[in-house]
Amino acid sequence: MAETLVQIEKDFLKYVEKIVAYNEAIAVMAWDLRTGAPKKGVEQRSKVIGLLSAEVFKLSTSSEMKYFLDALLSEEGRKELSEITIKTAEDCKKNFDRMNKIPAEEYEEFVILQSKSESVWEDAKKKAEFSIFQPYLEKLVEKTNRFIKYWDWEGNPYNALLDLYEPGMTVEVLNPVFNEVRKGIIPLLEKIERHGKKVDTSFLFHPFPKEAQRELCIEILNQMGYDFEAGRLDETVHPFETALNPGDVRVTTNYNINDFRVALFGTIHEGGHALYEQNISTDLVGTTLAGGASMGIHESQSLFNENMIGRSRAFWKRNYSLLKQYSSGQFEHVDLEDFYRAINEVKPSLIRIEADELTYPLHIIVRYELEKGIFNEEIAVKDLPAIWNEKYKEYLGITPDHDGVGVLQDIHWAGGSFGYFPSYALGIIYAAQMRNALLKEMPNFDELIEKGELNKIRQWFTEKVHRFGKLKKPLEILHDATGEGLNPKYLLTYLEEKYTEIYQL
Repeated sequence: MAETLVQIEKDFLKYVEKIVAYNEAIAVMAWDLRTGAPKKGVEQRSKVIGLLSAEVFKLSTSSEMKYFLDALLSEEGRKELSEITIKTAEDCKKNFDRMNKIPAEEYEEFVILQSKSESVWEDAKKKAEFSIFQPYLEKLVEKTNRFIKYWDWEGNPYNALLDLYEPGMTVEVLNPVFNEVRKGIIPLLEKIERHGKKVDTSFLFHPFPKEAQRELCIEILNQMGYDFEAGRLDETVHPFETALNPGDVRVTTNYNINDFRVALFGTIHEGGHALYEQNISTDLVGTTLAGGASMGIHESQSLFNENMIGRSRAFWKRNYSLLKQYSSGQFEHVDLEDFYRAINEVKPSLIRIEADELTYPLHIIVRYELEKGIFNEEIAVKDLPAIWNEKYKEYLGITPDHDGVGVLQDIHWAGGSFGYFPSYALGIIYAAQMRNALLKEMPNFDELIEKGELNKIRQWFTEKVHRFGKLKKPLEILHDATGEGLNPKYLLTYLEEKYTEIYQL
């Protein structure tokens, strides 16, 4: 390898490490904003985040970065340099090409707007008044539309946003996939509603002290293999996980005193995200590759842990006594089988993060269709509450009483994360497909869960998914782990088998 190329590689990796360091500082401040920062400090904190983000923008789009990328991604560079360097350079180039077309001052304004919007959204959600949040959302949509035009995106403008979270994904791919999933779920849902044996859930809704819930959540995170020396559990309005680096991956949850499931399954969900980040190869630390391959792959890890482990019969055969220990007696006279059926009840609900496993994809389809409509200029922001309510009535048979449990329930739009929602449904499809592959190698899957040997399952995912970070593309990870491309049939088979048995159809 030429000496000059060696030095360029060294300088590039040091340069990227600086960008990663800025992003870690921004992530710490963003985490603090959402977990307890004083309200009067929000505006100044937002400015600081905006300034630091502007510095990241400048570093990511500088002439120096262009020099590095031209040299490293040259024919000679591709032949001589390590895979990590090349993949990091490719990742930076994609970001460079996208961000370099956006004026720096506009990007800084957008970041500041994001931070302010999240704070305003929290207030609007509490008051259940969309009108408070509407002007901020309109500005976010307007700025995002400007970015899409700067990118000179061909085809459906919404594809530009999908690509941010699920590289290579398009509405042309999603429409038929979501249609197949919908066609599989609706008949099963109708069968359950007409012929399913009724599930009693009354015993779930009793006071469960917050501190006891927290201790239970910590116990379960430990079982999952979450490393508390590399993370922590905090409380917030909307549960999330944030990864500063594999050695600092934080989880938050939200406690509902009268429904322990909100915190417990929310914690397992975010814990699944955290396991992914904690088990990324240390070789990738300091590069842009030390993160999830896509939001869909990320969701596959959280949903696999939440539903395919956390709501399984085997999991509760092991943990039902632990739940009773913390729950102040509410389950003392409830049979395990009744409890298992209760936590897997199928019942259309208004809140996405509280939705049952079967109807969850319908919540995503609503958001997907609204976002497509907004960025194809078929839906105006001011009309979102009404259209949201109409779609919930049509797909789930229920209508929100107010915007707090309707269009304002998710933080994603407040953060400008348009195009994110479809990843949740893709995550379910990925998870079921990976589960099918895992069962071929570990037919004693349920036995491992019942024995508490979750480490063996986690190791399989670390080997097949976690360790690669962004070294592989989403569909490449899926194919290498399962032996085939995206296939929703495994999700539909899983749901059919599970709920046919639960509802004795």
